[in-house]
Amino acid sequence: MATGRFVLDKGRTGKFRFNLHSTNGQIIATSETYETKRAALGGIAAVQKLAGAARIDDRTEATAPVKKATAKKSAAKKAAAKKSPAQRTTARKTAARKVPAAAPTAAPTA
Repeated sequence: MATGRFVLDKGRTGKFRFNLHSTNGQIIATSETYETKRAALGGIAAVQKLAGAARIDDRTEATAPVKKATAKKSAAKKAAAKKSPAQRTTARKTAARKVPAAAPTAAPTA
């Protein structure tokens, strides 16, 4: 029976990473980078130990329909999360400073 293989490489930065190749040579998984070869080999051992017994967590099917209002709030939260903490603070300060426009005043008569 043919098996896949782990290919361990050292990058230009001196850090290690491994790829899991299928029996036909295609890369089917890529690791994070590791500072040491020993840590990368530990990562390979962890994948070997855990992958066979790993369960599938299919998150492609929604359990309940999402309400439109919730979707809008969710989109706003996601947009806010993309901003840095400094940008979020600035946005809050700007929103707090906004004052309704004053009604136009009549020109003084002489």
